[in-house]
Amino acid sequence: MNDDDELRQDQPGPSLAEIGFAWFLRIVAAYSLMFGILYWIRLIGFYPGSLWRFDLMPLQWQAATVTLAVLFPFAAIGLWMLTAWGAAVWFLCAVIEMVMYVGMPEIFGSRQLIVLSHAAVMSLYVAFRFVIYRQHTAVAQ
Repeated sequence: MNDDDELRQDQPGPSLAEIGFAWFLRIVAAYSLMFGILYWIRLIGFYPGSLWRFDLMPLQWQAATVTLAVLFPFAAIGLWMLTAWGAAVWFLCAVIEMVMYVGMPEIFGSRQLIVLSHAAVMSLYVAFRFVIYRQHTAVAQ
């Protein structure tokens, strides 16, 4: 038995919270990809309606749609790979949408369900990170 084998045996596997966190991030990745696809549908004009075609959208919607159509799939990739930058990009997307729907409802309308879902995901993310942090500090002591 060499030193590498001994080190691997001493290290415990991922905790239940870490496994749950990985699944949570992948579920958020799937939702992020769905949101990205919905924004791309708006960009290419696949769905009928005045705000569902890029050339007919007001300038504010054009800027938001282009930004989120790029960022949401990018966040989905990072979240699926369980990277920190994926969570950071998702957080940026969520904040942009929350500002759109809460801060400027006269321009973008009010979509409370999206705002509440982003707030819930943020809360769950913080809760998972806190539990994992506590587990690691308890093991270190």
